[in-house]
Amino acid sequence: MSGEPTIVLVHGAFADASSWNGVISRLQAEGLPVTAPANPLRGIAIDSGYIASVFEQIDGPIVAVGHSYGGAVITNAAIDAKNVAALVYVAAFAPDEAETLGAASADSKDSVLNSALVTRHYPTATGGTATEFSIDPPKTREAFASDLSEEQAALIAATQRPLSELAFSEASGPPAWKHLPSWAVVATGDKAAGADVTRSMAERAGAKITEVEGSHVIMISQPDAVTAVILQAVEAVTRVPVRT
Repeated sequence: MSGEPTIVLVHGAFADASSWNGVISRLQAEGLPVTAPANPLRGIAIDSGYIASVFEQIDGPIVAVGHSYGGAVITNAAIDAKNVAALVYVAAFAPDEAETLGAASADSKDSVLNSALVTRHYPTATGGTATEFSIDPPKTREAFASDLSEEQAALIAATQRPLSELAFSEASGPPAWKHLPSWAVVATGDKAAGADVTRSMAERAGAKITEVEGSHVIMISQPDAVTAVILQAVEAVTRVPVRT
């Protein structure tokens, strides 16, 4: 592969692209091109379609990185992307075809997220309403960001973006991890996605797994460790050709 890949960082639920700031600064210090697009958080089909369009408009190879729900998005978005050379899952879901995130996480012994969610509604284009979820602010640190300070967790709670219910109920499509090399950071203290779920999915995807002690927002609390795994993927794919 000629040229360095662009790193595309896809954030997950209840977050925005600034959750990658620590990782972005480290990758930029390595001289790597980086972009962190806004994930719409409106459901598997809408979000993966949007991120696929981001991939399509980037010249050259890509290492796609997904955090949390963003892992499900890159799993779907990269299936037909000729320039995506590798996937990196950061405390992330890596669903198989026909799987829903709601069903996949229902039996988690590590996740406490469901008990922290608040149900809200938003208008649809057809004049109806649909369901979305937010994290109850006082529960943000316990369920989402236990290794951050109270002040940091309060900022996350105040700036969070709600996630459509479709993210949990829509079936995932054919997974890109079946034909792309994958890496995974499993946060051992993940109480949101659940460390047991992310580990199991990473193993099923055949990802090279790195376990890091920390919460669901491991890219904020441990940006060095997350960046190191991304750099492993970059180094590996620069020695192999892009799919044709």
